[in-house]
Amino acid sequence: MSIDVKPLDPQQLKTWLTAAGKRDAAAFRALYDATSPKLFGFALRILHKHELAEEVLQESFVAIWNNAANYQGHLASPMTWMATIVRNKAFDHLRRSDVSVEIDAEQFDSEIMNALQDPQATPIEALQLSGDAKALAWCMSTLEGMHRQVVAMAFYHDLSHSEVAEQMKLPVGTVKTWIRRSLEKLRTCLAKREQA
Repeated sequence: MSIDVKPLDPQQLKTWLTAAGKRDAAAFRALYDATSPKLFGFALRILHKHELAEEVLQESFVAIWNNAANYQGHLASPMTWMATIVRNKAFDHLRRSDVSVEIDAEQFDSEIMNALQDPQATPIEALQLSGDAKALAWCMSTLEGMHRQVVAMAFYHDLSHSEVAEQMKLPVGTVKTWIRRSLEKLRTCLAKREQA
């Protein structure tokens, strides 16, 4: 039995996400209805168990609701941003289960692309998602190793600055400085790639 999945419109997702950031529950519900099947599939690919994927999906949508106001459309498409949260939550679950997790921007990029591949997406939609994710992955790869690790832990794994500092055995001030400088570099890198 095949399920008819409508192609996701990135502009519509961005509109719902922005409205959710302003605490619009109806927009958030529409966002959930449109994206949860794909995001559940993504979580399932990582966790391999329905009940764990459902739990992670629920945690992810709580995080999406809580962080929607912080979404920055110039850094990632809505689906890439939400898939990153799902991936982080899934890996958090694996980490709590004592399974080692390594952050790899290239692997992340290909996992996002594979998990979000929509056979019904128009070539333009596929190219847009692919371009956004690849640009972000490429810009992440230009950061120094420790800086990339700190940013990845904070944003891909949704850890607080103090949690990152604790895991990396660094002062919190250093972590905050590295994240701030790295975000400035990412912003500049992405702006240059958009102009190219």
